Amino acid sequence: MLRRTFMAATAATALATAAFAEGHAKDIVDTAIEAGSFTTLVAAVQAAGLEETLRGEGPFTVFAPTDEAFAALPEGTVEGLLADPEALAAILTYHVVAGKVMSGDLSDGMMATTVNGGDVTIMTEGGVMVNDANVVTADIETSNGVIHVIDKVILPAM
Repeated sequence: MLRRTFMAATAATALATAAFAEGHAKDIVDTAIEAGSFTTLVAAVQAAGLEETLRGEGPFTVFAPTDEAFAALPEGTVEGLLADPEALAAILTYHVVAGKVMSGDLSDGMMATTVNGGDVTIMTEGGVMVNDANVVTADIETSNGVIHVIDKVILPAM
């Protein structure tokens, strides 16, 4: 677990460095692609037909699970979701909040409504969490919003 968290933090640091070096010139999708640690997320966004939206004007706040977060799902889950674009879109839009929400805008126990209509709970005591996922890197600004890297895929109530 510690190794996975370290790897996610290292990837997230590389993402943040690349985003800031580019002066926030890239959109959410290109920033994630350039980081190299969000290949599953990018493939899922494309399979769900959400790429054009996340390249749009926004602004959007994306809680972005790393490849390691997707790999931690039960075996076959990712493949099953990729085969079901509607279910995949529901999960992915649960990771997106309309508007640009920076970490300084968050408060403990805050509820945020996601693009899919469900709410996530933000906790800020002892580190920032979205539902049960840890934010490993926050405030990666892009041309159309902000990315907060999380260590777990969050799932909406079904």
